Amino acid sequence: MEMIIINSLLRKKSIEQLLTETQGKAALKKTLGALDLTMLGIGAIIGTGIFVLTGVAAAKYAGPGLILSFIISGIACAFAALVYAEFASSIPVAGSAYTYSYVSLGEFMAWIIGWDLILEYLLAASTVSIGWSGYFQMLLSGFGIHLPVWATGALGSSPGAIFNLPAVVIALVITLLLSMGVKEAARFNNIIVFVKLAAIILFIVVASRYVKPANWTPFLPFGFKGVLGGAAVVFFAYIGFDAVSTAAEEVKDPKRDMPIGIIASLVVCTALYIIVSLILTGIVPYQQLDVAAPVAFALNYIHQDWAAGIISLGAIGGITTVLLVMLYGQTRVFFAMSRDGLLPRIFSHVHPKHQTPFLSTWLTGIVVAIIAGVTPINTVAELVNIGTLSAFVFVSMGVMVLRKTQPDLHRSFRVPWVPLVPILAAFFCLFLMFQLPLITWIRFVVWLVIGLAIYFGYGIHHSTLAKPESNNP
Repeated sequence: MEMIIINSLLRKKSIEQLLTETQGKAALKKTLGALDLTMLGIGAIIGTGIFVLTGVAAAKYAGPGLILSFIISGIACAFAALVYAEFASSIPVAGSAYTYSYVSLGEFMAWIIGWDLILEYLLAASTVSIGWSGYFQMLLSGFGIHLPVWATGALGSSPGAIFNLPAVVIALVITLLLSMGVKEAARFNNIIVFVKLAAIILFIVVASRYVKPANWTPFLPFGFKGVLGGAAVVFFAYIGFDAVSTAAEEVKDPKRDMPIGIIASLVVCTALYIIVSLILTGIVPYQQLDVAAPVAFALNYIHQDWAAGIISLGAIGGITTVLLVMLYGQTRVFFAMSRDGLLPRIFSHVHPKHQTPFLSTWLTGIVVAIIAGVTPINTVAELVNIGTLSAFVFVSMGVMVLRKTQPDLHRSFRVPWVPLVPILAAFFCLFLMFQLPLITWIRFVVWLVIGLAIYFGYGIHHSTLAKPESNNP
């Protein structure tokens, strides 16, 4: 009996089996190219991190040394991005890290990673919805429009607040867009990404003239420990490049386009983060940056109010695209796990007209809307990073395993210096995980326990690999 259970936990899907499943009536429509993927990555990465977290990280953790925090997190993501690029080009199937783990580490580890990704995307989308609501209400107040107090936030977030209505509305609107088709969603994303990139460039051009090097002294007011703590916080700003890999099954030429989309989006965003953090801490003393909208605040600080208004619009657009990609990533992971039988098969049904996982898209959107409507932002934001980092660790392990077990697999993109780069990726991610507070770890363990109960109660018995006709490798 014990041997049967162990064999079940270690069973793997073959790459041929995965690719076969992407054909036929259950297939997702292949419509995306390299530019779509790059814009998808930028859409996911640039948003809450640059428009919100920069201020908190500078004021409470790193001071002007925030640039080092971004560089450290960027290095960790760069190593992980190389690993993702190899997997995504070799195994162009929906599911991202979950699918890669299923091939390389076996079903049990795949479930753990998939469950982590559900945590990451659900809570990231909820966090971003709440952040969008904050910026939207600021924009309305600029026109003298104020929502009823009860509709401005979750119960306990502010006096009189009961329900965050704008957060719920934006989550459902983006869900509707995603359910209509991935090409339509990508087209919308591309337009908004251009808008927010223009807003960031405007900030750089306008604010760079007001930089005072004296504001960079002391450069490390909280010491290097503060820089590391800041790196763990701003890691949230990089979450998104991995969401590009969830689109692999809907890409026209994944072997060429997936590495381009993943790496290009990360390079562009890292450069912008470094430039913006330098300018931000150069024009405003870091102690004053602990505000909800630090980029707009910095422009107000130098009396460039006209530009601050444009930046607020860019921030709303930026946060909207992050929400779109987070919801998109969640639905594709959900779709892949359901298609494998680890979750009910109904969630992998593809709409005959839109060729999208219609039911799982709406289920995800409704859950995100509920969480965003009734939960304060600080409660949901903390868990996102640890779920993502753990997924990066296991994917880094998986690429080393697959190099050993399937050395002849055609890889149009190969991670350089294996096993050094995957080991460094895992090390950096583990290091950042241990910078997170104990309560985050406790909540993470509770989430994993719930996941294990679902897997052993349902998934292990309903897995497609548990069926006699399944071609187990």
